[in-house]
Amino acid sequence: MSVEREIRDRLTAAFAPEALEIVNDSHRHRGHAGAPGTGESHFTIKVVSAAFAGKSRLERHRMVNEVLAEALKGPVHALAIKALAPEELSRPL
Repeated sequence: MSVEREIRDRLTAAFAPEALEIVNDSHRHRGHAGAPGTGESHFTIKVVSAAFAGKSRLERHRMVNEVLAEALKGPVHALAIKALAPEELSRPL
């Protein structure tokens, strides 16, 4: 299973998101220190879920990091997160 697919599956199971966008940014970091060359090391995640309602940005990031802890130990070197509650969706992702 690809790292991107694993991220999608884990986030979907944990948060039942209304919207989920995962962008593989690894090509921008080819040759950088810490980039393993697998093509799946740097990601940007945009997720909208009711689970984030009433949570601070820090709490939301911690929630996502906890769900993806296993991937963050291994293949994922960098992760940019934008986590929103549905009522915040009027703002562009």
